[in-house]
Amino acid sequence: MYARSTTILAHPSFIDAGIKHMSDTVMPALADYEGCAGLSLLVDRDSGRCIATSSWMDEDALRGSEGPVRALRDHATEIFHGTATVERWDIAALHRDHPSPHGSCVRVTWLKLEPGHLARAIDVFKLTALPHMEDLDGFCSAGMMVDPAAGRAVVSVTWDSREAFERNQEKADGMRTAVTREMGATVLDTCLFELAIAHLHVPEMV
Repeated sequence: MYARSTTILAHPSFIDAGIKHMSDTVMPALADYEGCAGLSLLVDRDSGRCIATSSWMDEDALRGSEGPVRALRDHATEIFHGTATVERWDIAALHRDHPSPHGSCVRVTWLKLEPGHLARAIDVFKLTALPHMEDLDGFCSAGMMVDPAAGRAVVSVTWDSREAFERNQEKADGMRTAVTREMGATVLDTCLFELAIAHLHVPEMV
């Protein structure tokens, strides 16, 4: 499966209006496109960084939606009073322990991979990181997306609440350090987001 993520640097005072627009307008519009498998929206109210990710059943569906989705993206960016950048990903892995409840948060980590280490990084995530994460109280789900051409990956871990994340942060930080080292990867950035919309219908991929 494939994904398109749009990062909008929004004006913080327009974030709630943007969330409503994504839920009421963008999500129903995407549902009409063949091959679309849903939408998620992450929000950081302090910085204004919002990430909308749509999932697609195959590469043809992703590419075929580029034109129509551009108009949706431009209008949404206006509603957020922000600027947007777009990235495209292969969905390499996804595991859900249970559906995300209201109030969930997501920690996202962007990684740079060493050349030739992509397959190893995916295996480490599936075989090492996921089993350890499942043992942490409040863990909800985790996924990994990759951009093979750019040698980049993004890992997202969803928690039942911000409090659940904070209870486990020390263990999660230690795990991330060990896993990143085993992957042969470098952390480019990390951020904790509110999960504003959780309708990304990607099947279990482990």
